[in-house]
Amino acid sequence: MNTVLRFRSDGTVAGLYTEMIDLADLGRLTIQRASSIEFDNPGQLWRVFDREGRCIHASASRTDCLAWEAELFSRRNEP
Repeated sequence: MNTVLRFRSDGTVAGLYTEMIDLADLGRLTIQRASSIEFDNPGQLWRVFDREGRCIHASASRTDCLAWEAELFSRRNEP
């Protein structure tokens, strides 16, 4: 997965956070999750939820959910 940072005209930077680049070197960080990943005990699955609380992906593997999430937001040019 490539790390893409978008430098906005107001001087802020947006992108998916990874530890490939020490973003603290750029200055003060403000982190906002684009989604959340939680374990569904009854279903025995990891679920990815969007900001509105809708389940948008599920897998038995948390690693799969993280990869799916990164791919989704990379394609959408978000956050």
